[in-house]
Amino acid sequence: MAVHGNTLSEVIESDVDSALVEEVRTGLVKMPKRLSSRFFYDAEGSRIFQEIMHSPDYYLTRSEYEILETYKSELLHLFAAEQRPFDLVELGAGDGLKTKVLLGFFREKGAEFAYAPVDISADALEGLVSDVRQQWPDLQLKPQHDDYFNSLQQLSAESDARRIVLFLGSNIGNFAPDEAIDFYSQLNDKLQPGDIVLTGFDLQKNPALIHAAYNDRDDLTKAFNLNLLRRINRELDADFDLDAFDHYETYNPETGEARSYLVSQKTQTVRIQAIDMTVPFANGEIIHTEISRKFTRAQIEQLAEQTGFMVNGWFTDFKGYFADVVFVKK
Repeated sequence: MAVHGNTLSEVIESDVDSALVEEVRTGLVKMPKRLSSRFFYDAEGSRIFQEIMHSPDYYLTRSEYEILETYKSELLHLFAAEQRPFDLVELGAGDGLKTKVLLGFFREKGAEFAYAPVDISADALEGLVSDVRQQWPDLQLKPQHDDYFNSLQQLSAESDARRIVLFLGSNIGNFAPDEAIDFYSQLNDKLQPGDIVLTGFDLQKNPALIHAAYNDRDDLTKAFNLNLLRRINRELDADFDLDAFDHYETYNPETGEARSYLVSQKTQTVRIQAIDMTVPFANGEIIHTEISRKFTRAQIEQLAEQTGFMVNGWFTDFKGYFADVVFVKK
């Protein structure tokens, strides 16, 4: 959805409210209770996550930045095959920190492309668009605040350029296995043969490294998780006592799943005025907020094969912690 006149925040405010209402209404009556990590990213959540990315314990951002910086020339060769123009579509763009490595290099090499950042956070998207316009005023921009697949559908209607879809930052780790298969199958349906998806995958490694990344020494991840309750308080007139909840994370090396929870520290009742809802909590009761899966190479290659792609590029950081993998639609 291209935005003209109104700010992105103004355009989508009602949509975000209704989605959050539905999530709270359904998620807090489940057993166990759960809230989707997609709602972490209000303005404050986005700010905290920027701090997390610079934490010494959070290796993911540094690892992927290293990959993109090291292999930007090889990536451009793949993206601009046969000298075709391309749309660089980034799903979950955030502040574009890592992607700017590619944007600057692609501009320097004279590549013919447009940049289409897609993000659920209007604040993050507005900040990114402003920054990119300042750095590269003549770069064609197509910002989108919509469902990933609606965005791809609209971009396909606007241009017949080759689509290069970026799904960086190990966002795919937030999907359960069947959800990941469904996601890439839907992506495949929206793309043309030869289109590319570049995905960031956090790889399985020493469990202690992964555990530390989600239990950082500065409690940034704790603040990030608790901010979800602060957002519900603000937007839905709830009375969550943030001091009465704690952050807990666990990593299971057998399944490759890191899971984040909010844990009630006492028996309590929360009132959510905007939707006339009362939510009881037992002492020690959890809200499951996030899953972050870690992958093996065999799992990644199987995912491509199951969803109509083939692996056409595999790039890792020096330590082998992280991989950016090129899927090409068959």
